[in-house]
Amino acid sequence: MTLGDSGFRATVLTLYPEMFPGPLGVSLAGKALRDGAWSLETVQIRDFATDKHRMVDDTPAGGGAGMVMKPDVLARAVDHVADGRPKLYMSPRGKPLSQARVRELAAGPGAILLCGRFEGVDERLIEARDFEEVSIGDYILSGGETAAIVVLDAIVRLLPGVMGNAMSGETESFETGLLEHPHYTRPQEWEGRRIPDVLLSGNHGAIDQWRRAEAERLTRERRPDLWATHKAPPRK
Repeated sequence: MTLGDSGFRATVLTLYPEMFPGPLGVSLAGKALRDGAWSLETVQIRDFATDKHRMVDDTPAGGGAGMVMKPDVLARAVDHVADGRPKLYMSPRGKPLSQARVRELAAGPGAILLCGRFEGVDERLIEARDFEEVSIGDYILSGGETAAIVVLDAIVRLLPGVMGNAMSGETESFETGLLEHPHYTRPQEWEGRRIPDVLLSGNHGAIDQWRRAEAERLTRERRPDLWATHKAPPRK
């Protein structure tokens, strides 16, 4: 996969380039990729190792389990593609990815995503190359590739023209600080369960009010952390 000249430009540094585009090659993201709305380049980190065994990792300083990815090899890979785009390192200790950050990235020229393996990467590489550590949740994955796919999927769907209805992206969970309201469609009754009458009323004001109330209810019940932030008074 090569880097194009138009749209959002993504470069993924990985030991497993065959994992891409993966899910990013189908549905809306895949169509946008084929149409040139964004481009994807994968870079094999191992290509930047200089020893005959092409080693990319070594034992952790101070002892301990596992292996750590080497800063010199990683730096050569990063420097090969660095061009001012944000550099993201997929890391469980990173700042949780937010919809606000996704929108910021989608509005930019692209991103360079580093996918770690083993116990992670040498801290000096993160510091020296000014990587932003990004987490997609409080759990551990086998490597950063799955997280990178999640990040890129969240970004690509917000690029101009990717979603058929621009309103779709404005009413989803997290866009307003609340979880999204429930959705229904035909048939009007299914297994004894009916679509709420208000949604069939044609009264758009009442529908908006119902959707807002449901979004607030779900947020209170399922994400009290979001609800607390949403209800907190603005800082002066």
